[in-house]
Amino acid sequence: ALETLPATVAMAEDKRECVKVVIRCRPMSRQETIDNREKIVDMDIQNGLARVRRPGTNDYKDFTFDAVYDETAVQTDFYEHTGYAIVESVMDGYNGTIFAYGQTGTGKTHTMVGPAEPEEDRGVIPRAFGHVFRNVDVGGNRTF
Repeated sequence: ALETLPATVAMAEDKRECVKVVIRCRPMSRQETIDNREKIVDMDIQNGLARVRRPGTNDYKDFTFDAVYDETAVQTDFYEHTGYAIVESVMDGYNGTIFAYGQTGTGKTHTMVGPAEPEEDRGVIPRAFGHVFRNVDVGGNRTF
């Protein structure tokens, strides 16, 4: 249940272009729980670490990312900590891309689109559109 979300980011602070890779891990599905499947992925949010365990063992392999989100992550936090800066950089004229990559059923559509309601569950795309439109509305003498 791993979802990798690379984010090409033009950093607003120093205007350098860079690539950031973040990962979001969804909760186990109801069917996975019914099937007594093992949880084999642990996310260390503080250290940007995804720790994957070989099923049936205590053998782990660690993967480091720019940011990690565990199964408790909510859409608002994901956007505020990952998407917001990218949209701000785009509004400053820099290129920015957020794309989701992963196996079927890992939560890409949930993260990127989410449901229409409730609003707090909306994904990156509707939040980014709202962000852009709010910036344009209050842009004043800013040229786009």
